[in-house]
Amino acid sequence: MPRRTSYRQNLKRIRLLLLDVDGVLTDGGIYLSGDGDEMKKFNIRDGYGIAKIQRAGVAVGIITGRTSPLVKRRAEELGIRELHQGVEDKMETYRRLKQKYDLEDASIAYIGDDEPDLDILRIVGFSAAPLDAAEPVRKAVHYVCAVKGGEGAVREVIDLILESRAHGKR
Repeated sequence: MPRRTSYRQNLKRIRLLLLDVDGVLTDGGIYLSGDGDEMKKFNIRDGYGIAKIQRAGVAVGIITGRTSPLVKRRAEELGIRELHQGVEDKMETYRRLKQKYDLEDASIAYIGDDEPDLDILRIVGFSAAPLDAAEPVRKAVHYVCAVKGGEGAVREVIDLILESRAHGKR
């Protein structure tokens, strides 16, 4: 059963936003050029949102099972310091980041789209999934985005977090 009813208060507490890549920051496709080079499409609005939330004091990190120089480049462009690629056990990486930043689960948000993300999605203070995420993920999260991965889902979640903080100051 979705946990969509109880998340709004949690948004104000978020201090760390963690993201999967394929299917979240991208559309999940792996494109190959004629020369065999890998290509990925990232959404510019997601990038702007990441810069915006970092300026607001929320750390951003990536935890992904694949390894790609394109993801490294994009993370560098966006100033994302926590880049964890080739991760077999996402929960282990999550626990290390939680400890490093001295945070409770309630202060962490995670956006994921498939089964390797489920364990984290079930324990964080705020969990979200793109519209086209796997069904078990959509059922487990607090919030399902109105758009697909790579089409602004990250920005949608960032706007929710920042909006909740603005309302909390009034």
